[in-house]
Amino acid sequence: MNFIKLVRHSFLIFLLAACGGEKKAVLFEIQTEGNSFRQNEQIAISIKNEKGKEIKGVTYSIDGKELAYNDGKVVLDIPKLGNKTLKASVSYEDTQTDITKGIKVLAENAPQLYTYEIVNEFPHDNNAYTQGLEFHNDTLYESTGKKGRSFVRKVDFKTGKALDQIDLDNTIFGEGITILNGKIYQLTWHSGMGFIYDLNTFEKLDNFQYGESKEGWGLTNDGNRIFKSDGTEKLWLLNSDTLKEEDYIEIVTNKSIFDNANELEYVDGKIYANVWQKSGVMIINADSGAIEGVVNFGGLSAKVTKGENWSDTDNVLNGIAYHPTRKTFFVTGKDWDKLFEVNIIKK
Repeated sequence: MNFIKLVRHSFLIFLLAACGGEKKAVLFEIQTEGNSFRQNEQIAISIKNEKGKEIKGVTYSIDGKELAYNDGKVVLDIPKLGNKTLKASVSYEDTQTDITKGIKVLAENAPQLYTYEIVNEFPHDNNAYTQGLEFHNDTLYESTGKKGRSFVRKVDFKTGKALDQIDLDNTIFGEGITILNGKIYQLTWHSGMGFIYDLNTFEKLDNFQYGESKEGWGLTNDGNRIFKSDGTEKLWLLNSDTLKEEDYIEIVTNKSIFDNANELEYVDGKIYANVWQKSGVMIINADSGAIEGVVNFGGLSAKVTKGENWSDTDNVLNGIAYHPTRKTFFVTGKDWDKLFEVNIIKK
């Protein structure tokens, strides 16, 4: 019996080795000088051809967009940045094959630096762990986090008085909101789903499930698309009718890919995003993902009355809303007792 088992085992090893030997040989390889480049950069590129095949033609593309190729160079004039797959379609002999290489395409320019000036200070509930902030007409809407004190609230921003409120179940950690087509959309952090409410009645209408994103952080919209942050480098684009994650952009500077975008606000083609546990706000191109500016809100937290349970790592800046009539931004933080109306100024 032991001899029979040994023969079977040897035959199985032989079969596995034979199957492994049938792997298709790699004929070509994309060669570039490095793997990290900038948008619109012209880079040298070639095809490694160790088998000496007769190459009749090569076209290069990213995200289905063919790249201009001339004299051994391509131009990375692509609209969306981040981690990309560079594809070469190689025609040789009487056939054609596709090969790929992973690269990073970063922003063309460094972010501009901005500061702020305070226009007004208004009262803010210091038991509101702010996760979402958005204006609709002249009324402020706010969502909060922490289990047991997560809610969505309609607020008179001048007095801080709550005009209406929806309290979440004590097991739910609430996150960002956005308002579109007469509805309020709200995220939860780890529950894998969001909620939809009627803007006027505050009645809960439905739930929606997340797709590839595992967490919910911030929401905003451009009147058609809904943008969702999840703590990664991706801002997901949701279909406003189905709430399905249909696409994403990646957040990049001219030096690296960036994550930790939290609360979001869309204004004129830019997404203003709080950076988790930081006093800065990123200004992100909503089409490309490039960080075009950074606003330093340092010093604001010093103007807030800090309670006995205050934590410098927990009670941080979070919440940014644009008032289209006043043309100013409103910012606050988690459990802050003040809401600040500010102008953002280029340094």
